[in-house]
Amino acid sequence: MVRIYFSQDLKKPKRKNWNLTLKLIIANFIIFFLVLILNYVLKNVDLFSYLGLKPSLILEGKYLWTIITSMFMHAGFWHLLVNMLSLGFLGSFLEKLIGSKRFLLAYLVSGIVASLIFVVSAFIFPDSMNSIAVGASGAIFGLGGMLAVLTPKLKVYLFFIPIGMPMWLGVIISLLLMWGLSIVAGLPIGNFAHLGGLIAGAVYGFILRMKYKDKLNKLNNFLEMQQNL
Repeated sequence: MVRIYFSQDLKKPKRKNWNLTLKLIIANFIIFFLVLILNYVLKNVDLFSYLGLKPSLILEGKYLWTIITSMFMHAGFWHLLVNMLSLGFLGSFLEKLIGSKRFLLAYLVSGIVASLIFVVSAFIFPDSMNSIAVGASGAIFGLGGMLAVLTPKLKVYLFFIPIGMPMWLGVIISLLLMWGLSIVAGLPIGNFAHLGGLIAGAVYGFILRMKYKDKLNKLNNFLEMQQNL
């Protein structure tokens, strides 16, 4: 893996330079099992109602913290596992690329934007006004959006698709697959949240790309050369 640092103060690679990604994964697993335990113990309390994102409540100015807490809640173990595998794959590379501070900023901002876009989308689809949204996928799509801009030609493989494709295409196909799955199977997937996170990450990626154009060109040339060997 190529280790490139944009920050001028980071002159030597850190030994654990994807430490924050790992911490986020661990935190999500801990929160998931803690919520399961608390829901079992507090049988009359549904923590999803207090920590999940409900557009109608947000528009009333209530439970505003759920804009953030919903990013760390998951509807089931499969939901959690898929998100954390995606976070591990995208986050470990992106954190090495831009550093932990920028990575955390990208993750949180993308997740918050995803939550806000989901709330706004409830005006278009009133049925979702009283639904509860949970999951880290909005923030994760933000990481994908960043990499689609910073390393667009990096070859990636999607779940169940054994064909290598450039990062930018992989991110778009992932979004379209989720959208199609929600329509065909009728699954309650927060597609607008995913789109909002992706856009937020892509915008931040363009900012960094303009600022570090030469370094990114060198990195992408190297990655393309490695992939062609």
